[in-house]
Amino acid sequence: MNRDISPRLRFPPWAGRNFRLLAASAFVTGLGASGAVVASAFAVLHVGGSGTDIGLVAAARTVPLVVFLLIGGAVADRLPRHRVMVAANCLNAISQGLFAALVLTGRAEIWHMAVLSALGGTGQAFFAPANEGMLLSTVDSAHAGRAFAVFRLGVNGANVGGAALAGALVALAGPGWVLALDAACFAVAAGLRSLLRVSPAALRDTAGRHGGGLLRDLRDGWREFASRRWLWGIVVQFSVVNAVITASEAVYGPLVARENLGGAGPWGAALAAFGVGNLLGGLLMLRWRPRRILLAGVLCVFPFSLPAAALALALPVPLLACAMLLAGVSIEVFGVNWMMALHQEIPEDKLSRVAAYDWFGSVSMMPIGTALAGPAAGAFGLYGALWGCAGLTVLLTGAVLTLPEVRRLRRQDDPEAGRTVARGGQPSDGQPSGRQPSDGRPTGGQPTPKEPSGGIGEGTASLS
Repeated sequence: MNRDISPRLRFPPWAGRNFRLLAASAFVTGLGASGAVVASAFAVLHVGGSGTDIGLVAAARTVPLVVFLLIGGAVADRLPRHRVMVAANCLNAISQGLFAALVLTGRAEIWHMAVLSALGGTGQAFFAPANEGMLLSTVDSAHAGRAFAVFRLGVNGANVGGAALAGALVALAGPGWVLALDAACFAVAAGLRSLLRVSPAALRDTAGRHGGGLLRDLRDGWREFASRRWLWGIVVQFSVVNAVITASEAVYGPLVARENLGGAGPWGAALAAFGVGNLLGGLLMLRWRPRRILLAGVLCVFPFSLPAAALALALPVPLLACAMLLAGVSIEVFGVNWMMALHQEIPEDKLSRVAAYDWFGSVSMMPIGTALAGPAAGAFGLYGALWGCAGLTVLLTGAVLTLPEVRRLRRQDDPEAGRTVARGGQPSDGQPSGRQPSDGRPTGGQPTPKEPSGGIGEGTASLS
């Protein structure tokens, strides 16, 4: 008798087909994007650009991201989210492919890089809310924490390999090949995301529940966002934190690397250490389930200041890598707990709009931060500007901890969650949300009462 004894890869019950496709495509794009961060900065330097030019190219990507995010969130709650994601990935593949071609042929100029970065930011504006809404609606409440940790582990594993590979490729072959790899990764991810399955019933529901136009959808999303003080408080915090972190990593980091660390290779290694920290943080969150999810997350924002401080001190590469590793662990702990809070508190049909307001607030200051990074370094000195980045992160994190809702919000399965002030000052009942995954499978549990139109939304978003 012939018997099939070949091993079969078994997935846990909560890792359905859509979750696996989302995780795989995020891994692929993470691999390319982490390398593109290094490559784009050194591409600017390669054509004779300055620190200000690096900041302007980075800002060119962020401006359309800010401009189109809210529209992208409304569109993603109206149209099938997976189709919006595929279209956005195709735009990113085209823009990065052209960027790579210009760099490889020696024809790239600063304005070319700025225009193509702007196209990439436009694609991200439509992709980010759709992706976040798709992921949050695909996971059931009972396994949300573990699923988010596994998802982020995959992305962060790609960041480790991508950053290290990018540093080596930039040093050996130039930034153009790294940008070409990023374009290919976007194309592969578009193919994977085109395979996502959404039930016909879910598609009909998406088409039928929005009949009042985009402006009405945006108003509903704003009410959801604004009614939760814990939400908009953290988003305001990250509007500045994301700006200074971006300035540190996209502008100041490459400059310090060129002056004191030995160039692209050591800087890529430092970014890889950050990715290793992400992996360790993800492994930690597979087992650790803090009761007060926002308190645990926000406390871990303080170490975000360590890389800027290490660069300001011009520490040698091993110590800089340690600072990056600690920051990576902390970001992962915050990110998983933040996704938990959104998953349990936000109605499924408003996830993308809320995510859009989250993203909008979180990235709104990034164009200003990157554009002013060069002038700030000229006014205060490169190392003085880095100390300013570290100080602002610490100050704003302390301010957010004064909000009672941040300190008290608990996991829904915590026995004391019923006494927690969770949404808009109202007590949470601590029951599972009973969210319906995007592929139509029921998750079980009793619905959590949601307040009528009124509450939330990566400062926070860009970390997810």
